[in-house]
Amino acid sequence: MYQLKDKEMLFIYTGPDGSGRKTLARMVATAFDMETVPSFTTRSPRPFENNGEDYHFISKETFQQMIEQNEFLESVEIDGYFYGIREIDIVNIFKKHKVVYLTLNPEGAEVLKKMYEDKAVRIFVFADRHTVHERQKQRGDSEEDIARHMKHYDETMAYKTSCEHVYENYDLPQVSYQISEMIETYLDRQLIADDY
Repeated sequence: MYQLKDKEMLFIYTGPDGSGRKTLARMVATAFDMETVPSFTTRSPRPFENNGEDYHFISKETFQQMIEQNEFLESVEIDGYFYGIREIDIVNIFKKHKVVYLTLNPEGAEVLKKMYEDKAVRIFVFADRHTVHERQKQRGDSEEDIARHMKHYDETMAYKTSCEHVYENYDLPQVSYQISEMIETYLDRQLIADDY
């Protein structure tokens, strides 16, 4: 397991599918020297997703081989699809950046929180049931995918109370500003600690 060094931190966005967590994460990252690594997944790309940018889309066989070779820092199975973050990607990204963000489902967020404790900060982003349903429709998700996501809505929302920070995504610029301010407090705290 990769050990986070002194000033290295991991911000993990989680929440219901369609809450806008990925969009927010990207917006906030522009205010900081913050990068992400795409997860690997065995599900098919959605119409708006790019391989290597949103996810690395791979076969179940390839994913299984990667598990056997201990390549993943964390991996989970949801509805028969596998998702995982490759350890080497985390190692390489921390060579260039002190602060990294990930967008994960609650299962993945929980695994990394247990691994990294205070150095992993979970940011729960949500919207009400109707809004996430509409957003998934607008981005072109199939009816089948939407039904699958909505089935998990309540259990995902229940994870909210476990997270360090919770934001309702009602207005992208506003919420992105609030999250940036919150992240700033973590980074400032580190700078202050260095002065002694």
